[in-house]
Amino acid sequence: MKRTALVILIAGSGAFAVSEGFGQHAGTHTMIAPTELNWTDLPALPGVKIAVIEGPLTEAVPIMFRLKFPPNYRVPPHWHPGIEHVTVISGTLNMGIGDEFDTAKTRALSPGSVAIMPPRTHHFVWTREETIGQVHSIGPWSVTYVNPADDPKNK
Repeated sequence: MKRTALVILIAGSGAFAVSEGFGQHAGTHTMIAPTELNWTDLPALPGVKIAVIEGPLTEAVPIMFRLKFPPNYRVPPHWHPGIEHVTVISGTLNMGIGDEFDTAKTRALSPGSVAIMPPRTHHFVWTREETIGQVHSIGPWSVTYVNPADDPKNK
């Protein structure tokens, strides 16, 4: 049985709707085809779409979601409160570590590639083509920009 839940993500001091996702947790056998994913806008990353697979993202529970980045997209240096496991599904995700965005200091992660970052790892990403990555972690999940001026809620 497919369940739909509205997920609210708290990023910094602002709250906003993230996605209507499956919102199922371990204990429920879940099978989801890519065509069943519900893609919605992600305000913390304008232009990026999110499909929540497991959640909610606001609670200290296992979470899984996919992010769809458009071509030629850049995410300034930022961090997340929990460990982040990223698997590239399609496209190429260029990822770098540090407080300053520098494309020369990134690694190109192609489909099947994995990145694992400890909590609060400052990192940045960019794409040349549409790219889909899958993230799994333990919530709550949020995006905190290293430079507050990069945060869309401050613009």
